[in-house]
Amino acid sequence: MNIQDIMTLFDYNYWANRRILSTAGKLSQEQFVAPFAHAYGGVRRTLVHILDAEYGWRMILQQGLITPDLDENDFPDLNVLELRMAEEETTMRSFLAVFKDEDMAGPVRYTTSTGIKRERVLWHCLLHVVNHGTQHRSEAATLLTGFGHSPGDLDFTVFLNERA
Repeated sequence: MNIQDIMTLFDYNYWANRRILSTAGKLSQEQFVAPFAHAYGGVRRTLVHILDAEYGWRMILQQGLITPDLDENDFPDLNVLELRMAEEETTMRSFLAVFKDEDMAGPVRYTTSTGIKRERVLWHCLLHVVNHGTQHRSEAATLLTGFGHSPGDLDFTVFLNERA
């Protein structure tokens, strides 16, 4: 895996996030914060989880830190969450911009919050961030569709077509 491939995957990740956030903007505040017995809960909780994972992995990769989970209550409405997600995107893009192709195969060593020592390959960790977002965006899309607001297709190939 090379850095350009990783950057393309992150471009897709942020494109798909924006589609979900745009659709979430059609919800009432009550719908946005409503809890569900679905994966990570409601729309807000699911979107905060996506942000939390991206932020958490960046902190592991950048500083070797395991961060506490973000609290959904720190994001009382969609605007606050959108601002924080945009900030994370900018920070992640700056972080990724320093890598070269040869860095992608490098080791990442960290200790989990439960004390387990792990070693991963850098590009595996970065791919995980995007893949994790894909999983949870699909859950958010299901919730949004249930509220009558489908975000439409979130497929990678749709992103590529729009980008062309």
